[in-house]
Amino acid sequence: MQSSLNDMLETTWSFLPNLAAATAILIGGWIVARILAVVVRGGLSRTELDNRMAAWLDGVGEPFPVERVVSRGVFYLVMLFVLVAFFEALRLDLITEPLTALLTQLSEFAPRVLAAGGLLLVAWVVATALRKIVGTALAAAKIDSRLAESTLESGEPLPLSRTLADALYWLVFLLFLPAVLGALAIEGLLAPVQGLTDQLLGFIPNLLAAGLIFAVGWMVARLVQRIVSNLLAAAGADSFPERLGFDGMGAVKVSGLIGLVLYVLILVPVVISSLNALQLDAITAPASDMLAQILNAVPGLFAAALLMVIAFAVGKLVSTLLTSVLAGAGFDGLLARLGFAGVERPAGRSLSEISGSLALVFIMVFASVEAADMIGFAALSAILGGLIEFGGQVLLGLFVLATGLWLAELAATTVRESGLNQADTLATAARVSVIALAGAMALRQMGLGERIIELAFGLTLGAVAVAAALAFGLGSREVAGEFVRSWKDAKHD
Repeated sequence: MQSSLNDMLETTWSFLPNLAAATAILIGGWIVARILAVVVRGGLSRTELDNRMAAWLDGVGEPFPVERVVSRGVFYLVMLFVLVAFFEALRLDLITEPLTALLTQLSEFAPRVLAAGGLLLVAWVVATALRKIVGTALAAAKIDSRLAESTLESGEPLPLSRTLADALYWLVFLLFLPAVLGALAIEGLLAPVQGLTDQLLGFIPNLLAAGLIFAVGWMVARLVQRIVSNLLAAAGADSFPERLGFDGMGAVKVSGLIGLVLYVLILVPVVISSLNALQLDAITAPASDMLAQILNAVPGLFAAALLMVIAFAVGKLVSTLLTSVLAGAGFDGLLARLGFAGVERPAGRSLSEISGSLALVFIMVFASVEAADMIGFAALSAILGGLIEFGGQVLLGLFVLATGLWLAELAATTVRESGLNQADTLATAARVSVIALAGAMALRQMGLGERIIELAFGLTLGAVAVAAALAFGLGSREVAGEFVRSWKDAKHD
């Protein structure tokens, strides 16, 4: 028992130096770790690295606490080495072996991390420089204000310069990403990222070609638009609609409208060429086909528009001439001659003016039919053709009705001047009969319910005939009775 106690005391006494050394290592290492953490944090605070990273990330979210994270990382890394030394001083191999293996792996991985960090630093320097250069160059070229002038909407200039600069900035990081992953030896991510980068690098020439084609085409389209608009404005084209009598243009000017049309016509094939330069058939083929169809329809649209303009000019001329001729021929007094002197004219317009407007409408409708055929709108052409046919029937029906009104007035006047008994009553009856007959003929000519009109007119005439027969029969009963009696007596004799 005494020997065992002596052995334990001897072992404890021999372990005390190791424990003292381990304790000294732990306390000293902790102090060193704290000092290094404070030094690192102070040094990083002077560089304002967190503010720089916040600006690097465009200020999205809260600023990242770089100093605190890095200083804590340094502290824990130093403490990890201190713990290994502490456990080795205590000769606790069971604990030190895993920690030593971890430190070995960290020491092997540290050069990779440093290499990746160096590559990221180079990428950041290059990306920042390129973003600054591109942004400054585009701002000097006033590309944002130029694009704002080309848009139809007013407002703030489009931030295209910043967008392109930011896109180039992140593109540089994307190009450096395979090298960073390779430095870290992360093969699982390296292969897909490398494939993506290769595809992107292969697509960049197509993208640059498409952008160059679109930029040149857009500049040419804008130049042509401005030249044509200014020339037409100087030539007085903006007053052309007023000379034609068309005052519905409002704030839209003819010169600006024609310039815009030319701008679109130039830009459409440019967009098609840009899409073809991308060589993305699955996406660009449908869009290119659609734009090609629009471009193929342009000649028909121009021809139809020109036809409508010519038709409007001719229609205005015909309308003016017809109004003057009818007014000179006394056409405005037609209603008075037909017995409708008290009828109020629509919108205070005379019959000659209404006739001129109708002539203009019919000319425009005829031109619309031809214009619809030119642009391939068969359904619209058929509808307008049916409208013209119906309009012709209505005009013919109105002519029949007007003729009937004239004949009715003529018949009524003739009966009044005949000197017969009940001349006014007979004149009214004659007038109503002729108007009814003319109305039925006019409605039939218009094609409005022919069977119903025939039936109604036949029933009306039949009712009048039956009423006349009954009136004659009931009023002449005694005369008819004497006639029948005399005929019977003569037969008996």
